[in-house]
Amino acid sequence: MSDDGSDRCLQQWADKEVFSSNGHMDIESETDDGLCLVADYRNNTWGTMRTRWQFMVDGDKVSHFETGQA
Repeated sequence: MSDDGSDRCLQQWADKEVFSSNGHMDIESETDDGLCLVADYRNNTWGTMRTRWQFMVDGDKVSHFETGQA
């Protein structure tokens, strides 16, 4: 996965940015059959920010995703 253009370790990133900081997103819009999202993302560390998410799929699994400020 990558965050603001920098490759990250998914497990470490998810623990820090989502699970231990109460991460939550409210989807604003989706395109490309749900593979591209714009969402208001919030957590206890950063507060609320408008973010973009793009998911790449290989077969029936997400192989990579990118996120960053929208």
